[in-house]
Amino acid sequence: MNFSIDPIQHAQLQIWAESLRSGQREIADWAGGRLAVSAVPGAGKSTGMAVAAAMTIARQGLQTNHQLVLVTFTRSAAANLKSKIRERLKLLNLPMGGFLVTTLHGLAWSIARSYPELSGITDDTMLNTMSQNHRLLRGAVEQWIAENPRLYGRLIEGMQFDGEETERLRRQSVLRTEVLPALAMTVVQEAKKSGLMPDDLARAGIGSSDDYAVLNISAGLYAEYQRQLRSRNWIDYDEMILGALRVLQNEAACDVWRSQVFAVFEDEAQDSSPLQTRLLEILATKSGAQGDVQNLIRVGDPNQAINSTFTPADPVFFRSFCEQCEAEGNLAQMTQAGRSSAVILDAANYLLNWANATQARAGKELPFRSQMIEPVPQDDPQPDANPEPVGLGFEIVRPKDTYESVAKIGNRIMALMATNPNHSAAVLVRTNDQSRFVASELRRLFPNTPDTPGLDLFEVGEEERRSHIPAEMLALLQFCDRPHSPDLLKAALIILLTHKRIPTQDLNVIVTAPEQFLYPSAIDPELSHEAQLASRICRSLLKSRLELPLYQLISFFAYTLDYDQSELATTDKLSERLSQQTQENSLGELITILSEVVTSEQFEPVMAESNENRYMRSGQVTIITMHKAKGLDWDYVFIPFLHESMIPGKLYVPRPAEFLGPFTLPEVARAQIRAIVHGNPLPYLFYSWERA
Repeated sequence: MNFSIDPIQHAQLQIWAESLRSGQREIADWAGGRLAVSAVPGAGKSTGMAVAAAMTIARQGLQTNHQLVLVTFTRSAAANLKSKIRERLKLLNLPMGGFLVTTLHGLAWSIARSYPELSGITDDTMLNTMSQNHRLLRGAVEQWIAENPRLYGRLIEGMQFDGEETERLRRQSVLRTEVLPALAMTVVQEAKKSGLMPDDLARAGIGSSDDYAVLNISAGLYAEYQRQLRSRNWIDYDEMILGALRVLQNEAACDVWRSQVFAVFEDEAQDSSPLQTRLLEILATKSGAQGDVQNLIRVGDPNQAINSTFTPADPVFFRSFCEQCEAEGNLAQMTQAGRSSAVILDAANYLLNWANATQARAGKELPFRSQMIEPVPQDDPQPDANPEPVGLGFEIVRPKDTYESVAKIGNRIMALMATNPNHSAAVLVRTNDQSRFVASELRRLFPNTPDTPGLDLFEVGEEERRSHIPAEMLALLQFCDRPHSPDLLKAALIILLTHKRIPTQDLNVIVTAPEQFLYPSAIDPELSHEAQLASRICRSLLKSRLELPLYQLISFFAYTLDYDQSELATTDKLSERLSQQTQENSLGELITILSEVVTSEQFEPVMAESNENRYMRSGQVTIITMHKAKGLDWDYVFIPFLHESMIPGKLYVPRPAEFLGPFTLPEVARAQIRAIVHGNPLPYLFYSWERA
């Protein structure tokens, strides 16, 4: 039953409803049941959802004990959506209750912690953020190798093998430190987020004829990872979802949670995995006289797959939801976007039509839903909607190399900012390495000083690099403590390579014989020129351990890695903290304390500022990866390095792992797991690689 609202509130709601675009209006008019909203980029999904949420709260008289739950992808998006809803409720003179805005993991954590006896998540449970080099994942790999000598031996043989001992050691290093950790991480992320357990993968692999039994290996690594988690009483983010689902599988607990939820609104629905979607559907289900009904609105872009490169999120799932709702007559479309100039919309529509036509001629599934982006009407309330283009609006430039690319971008931004100093600009790149290169070149070419004003740059990746400093320092200290360890030597070399302190080379050849690499004798084979340079720097690190006081080691490492000013400030902060905690003044104690800092993830780097709008400041040039740029707006956007290997990008087989064949096992496993999730036949090795 609708809640009684006064005439002033009713008039305000009418004004809001009339200001909404097509698609936004359907959310505001929603009265129950399932609704899919298929939205183009820049259509105002979050704004429409915020207005619709405020209207629903007002009409239904929702209170704290019976709330509208709004779920979105990131914490920043959740904070933004919450702020917009609060502003609307304030205009209606309504209390700031009746709704909950959260990330999906935050919601799952609340559900799981409410019934620890059902979820298995207690006060002692620790959250583990998984990475390929995490000790938990590496431990799972080592245990799997010990328990599966036959499968491991088959991997060492590869496509062909002459039995030479040095080559065997090299292949073992590649498998232990690169291939199997990457395979384990991919499998755990893909399978767990999709609701698959190790036994599911093992059953799917029965009867498979692939040479390496990829699914069997995947199931073994996954099972060992789960054992390692349980033995330490740790959970990862996916365990939160599973724990919440275990709670909701209990009828009494599920009824308690459902009684507190009026409906669920989900933003960025294309980024949800099947497991996450199942959680929201259970929570949104209401029992009535005519059966169960889902009070669920899912808003998303069915053609956006930016997060599917590192999660099992796939727009095909949201497209399927849209098709189901369309058959029920519950599909709305938000096709109008005011973010960009018309010429940019035309370019995006051209690309979508071209891609679909190309795939249709090839007899393959269409990559995109046929949904064109349209400009907004002239009377749209959005300020400066579909702005007039600057120059051609959409321009393609073909520089001769990467250095000329950056120079042309810098010159163009300088000219644009001279005319419009209050505007903002962004350079979107694919990787953090590209971000660092662009920032370095722009600072060199257009320095910003009081005497010679240049470009005001903000490189987002700098903060991420500073947050990795404790882990880098730990790796170098561990190498100095045990330089004979192949794993610790390789970890140190990877850090030196990342910071471009040593030339690119096959590290697996080096780490098979650490003594010969660090201190070669007269009878040892001569090292390559690249290896000699790496050996010299490694020896300098070991020499510093003997000649410098312990408290100066980290500073020496920082200068060796050529840290910038902010990174050095973070290093000083880290050194000060370690000096306060050390008592025995021994390397072992320092490593122990630093290990705790790294694993607990409680160390915050030194930040220049904490303003939420720092990405889009007026007069600033923001250098950011495309994934992080999602949902942000600038007046001018530059996308460099559009060659085929980067955009759209090509999968490739790293040279050290070529002995396995012309494919990579993590991508093969990813394709096979997605086939299981989608209910498709299991593809063979080479077809899995083609699909990937």
